[in-house]
Amino acid sequence: MGIKTFKHVDYLWDEKKALELGDDQVALFLYRSNILGSDLRITNYGGGNTSCKTIEKDPLTNEEVEVMWIKGSGGDIGTLTRSGIAGLYTERLRNLKKVYKGLHDEDRMVGLFNHCIYDLDSRAPSIDTPLHGLLPFKHIDHLHPDALIAVAAAKDSEKVTKEIWGDTMGWVPWQRPGFDLGLQLEKCLDENPGIRGIVLGSHGLFTWGDTSYECYINSLEVIETASDYIEKKIKEQGKVFGGQKVESLPAEDRKEKAAQLMPLLRGLCSSENRMIGHFTDADVVMEYINSNDLEKLAPMGTSCPDHFLRTKIQPLVLTLDAGEDVSNAEEVLKKLEPAFEHYRKEYKEYYENCKHDNSPAMRDPNPVIIIYPGVGMFSFSKNKQTTRVASEFYINAINVMRGAEAISAYTSLPRQEAFDIEYWLLEEAKLQRMPKEQPLSRRVALVTGAGGGIGKAIADKLAEHGANVVLTDIAEDRLKEAVETYTRDVATYAVCDVTSADSIRKAYKDACLEFGGVDLIIHSAGLAISKPLEETTEKDWDLLQNVLVKGQFELFKQGVDIMNKQDLGGDIVSIASKNGLVSGPNNVGYGTAKAAQQHMVRLLAAELGGKGIRVNTVNPDGVIVGSKIWEGDWAEGRAKAYGIKVEELPAHYAKRNLLNEIIYPEDIANGVFAFVGLLDKSTGNIINVDGGMANAFTR
Repeated sequence: MGIKTFKHVDYLWDEKKALELGDDQVALFLYRSNILGSDLRITNYGGGNTSCKTIEKDPLTNEEVEVMWIKGSGGDIGTLTRSGIAGLYTERLRNLKKVYKGLHDEDRMVGLFNHCIYDLDSRAPSIDTPLHGLLPFKHIDHLHPDALIAVAAAKDSEKVTKEIWGDTMGWVPWQRPGFDLGLQLEKCLDENPGIRGIVLGSHGLFTWGDTSYECYINSLEVIETASDYIEKKIKEQGKVFGGQKVESLPAEDRKEKAAQLMPLLRGLCSSENRMIGHFTDADVVMEYINSNDLEKLAPMGTSCPDHFLRTKIQPLVLTLDAGEDVSNAEEVLKKLEPAFEHYRKEYKEYYENCKHDNSPAMRDPNPVIIIYPGVGMFSFSKNKQTTRVASEFYINAINVMRGAEAISAYTSLPRQEAFDIEYWLLEEAKLQRMPKEQPLSRRVALVTGAGGGIGKAIADKLAEHGANVVLTDIAEDRLKEAVETYTRDVATYAVCDVTSADSIRKAYKDACLEFGGVDLIIHSAGLAISKPLEETTEKDWDLLQNVLVKGQFELFKQGVDIMNKQDLGGDIVSIASKNGLVSGPNNVGYGTAKAAQQHMVRLLAAELGGKGIRVNTVNPDGVIVGSKIWEGDWAEGRAKAYGIKVEELPAHYAKRNLLNEIIYPEDIANGVFAFVGLLDKSTGNIINVDGGMANAFTR
C-alpha cells in the first residue's frame, strides 16, 4: 500500500494503525470516519455520514445476517466512536420499501428505523440511514466537501458532473434527506451500473468501496478531481468573486476594531438569548467579504443543508466603512440597530411566508454570521463550539460559492426548501433532545490570578457549570499549564499585570476577540505582606495598594465599560479577606488594602445595580493548602504573629474556626459560584468562607 499524493485533501491513512485493527470492519470504518472528519475541506463538524456492513450472528435465530453500522443522529465523523453509531438489520431496513407511502410519509419512516435495530446499544439512527442502507456497498461515505458542493450548487450541475467524471459518476437532483432520497440513489445506481459515486444536487457526495481503504481512496480521488477542475477554472478567470472592492485594514487594526465592536454586536445578537462570539479574518474570508460580488452572493444564502442549519440562511452585512471610528459606542449603536431590526424583520417574514400549520414556533431571529468588509467575520451562537463551527461552516459556504462561480454560477436553495429543512419536525425533535443548559452557559468569565491557587479553582468551578473562562495572571508559564486542563472551546488565557491599565485592556481585548465580551469579572489576583507598622515600607504599602485596590478599580472600570456596551448586566466578585473585617497584629498594609476592596464593592453595588450589574465580595481566610500566597514570606509572618511554626499553620487555622475545618481553594470557588450561579438577586453582599470566625461576622 503506497502513500498517495494529493494536493487538495490530506491523505491520512496509516497502514500500521490499520493493520493493528485487523479484520474488525467496524473499527476500520470508525478509523476511516475519524481521518475523513479531521479535514474540514472534506466535511465539517457534525456534517456527513459514514457506514459499513458486516455479517453478524442474529441473537434470536443464530443465523448469519447483514448488519449496517452507521453514524448516529447528531454525531460527528471526526470524533465518532463505537458508542456513537447505530447497528441495523440491513434486510429489515430494505423491507421498509414495502410500507413506504411517499414523500408525505417521510417522518413516519424515521420512527420505523427503530424496528430495524440490531444492536440494542445503538444511537438513534440518523435521517441518512436509508441512503446508506438501500445501496449494496460494504463501505459508504456521504461527505460535504467544498469542491463537490460547489459542483452540486453550480448552474447546470448535472452537465458539469458529466464533464468532470464522464460516465463514472451519477447525479441526483436536490431533494430533502429521507427515505425517498434513498430510493433515488438506488435508482441512479440501477440506471448507471459501475459508477464510483453520486453527486447530490446542492447537497454533497456519495462514494463507496468494498473495503474501508478502497472507500477512503475513492472519496479522496473524487474530491481531488473536482478540486483540480475548479482550480483550473479559477486560473482561467484570473479573479474570484468579481475582484476586490474593499481594501482590508492592517491585521492588528482589524483585531483592534473587532474587539471594540464585539460587545456591541454581542448585545444586539442577544436580544432574545445571550450569545457567545467568535471572530475570524482568515484570508479566505477577507477575499470574499471584500469582493464586488459580496452584495450579490450574501443574500442568496447557503446551499448545503448542513451549512444553513448552523449559519441561518443568510448573513448580516454591515454597512460600516472599514476605516470608521467605532470607539463611540452610542454613535455606533445608532448605525447598527436599524440593520439588526431589518434583519429580524426579514427573518420573521421568511418564517411567516414559509411556515406550515404544524411548523415549530419561530426561533431566534437574530443573525448568526455578521460580515464587516475590510475587517472580518463575526459569528454568534449559544456556546463557543457552536459559534466556531458556524464560522467554519460559513467558510465552507464561501468555498462553495467561490468554486460554483468559477464553474458557471452559484445557485442556492429556494427559500421554501430551506425553511422545510430548518423547521423540519425531525430537526425540532433533535433540538428538543439536547441536554439542558448549565447555569453559567452563555457566560464569559475573566478571572485574575488564575494561574494557580484560588484563581484557578474559581475558573475551574465556573467552567464546570458552563462558563467560558479567560484566565489571567502575570506568569505565562503557569497560564499555559493551567489552560491545558480544559477541553477545547472552554478557556483561553491572557498575561495580565493588574497594576497596568494597558495590560488589563489587552486582557479584555483578548476576551472580546475570543468569546465576544465578558459577563463575570472575578478579581482574585493578590499578594500578602505581613509586617508590623514600623517594618512596613512605602514600597510594601504601594505594592499592596496597586495590586489589590488600584488593580481592582481599573479591572472593574474597564470591565463595566464592556458590560455597558453589551447591555446584558453582569457579575463582579472581589476576592478580599477576613482581614478586611478583623483587626489583627502585623497586618496594617494588607488589612487596609482588603478593607478598601470590600468598601469599593459596596460603592459599586450601589452605583451599578440599576444596570443589572451585581457586585459582591467573597472573604477567604486561612487558605493555606494550594494557595500561592502561603509559599512565601506571608506564611512566615503569620506564623511569627501567632507564635507557631510555619508547618503548624494549617492545623492552627482549622482549630481557630468554629467548624474546625481546613479551607481549600475549591471552597472559595463555591462562594463565587453561589453569587454568580445562584444568588441572582443579591448585590453588595459578603460571603465569608472561613469555617466560621465570630469576629468576622458582618452583623
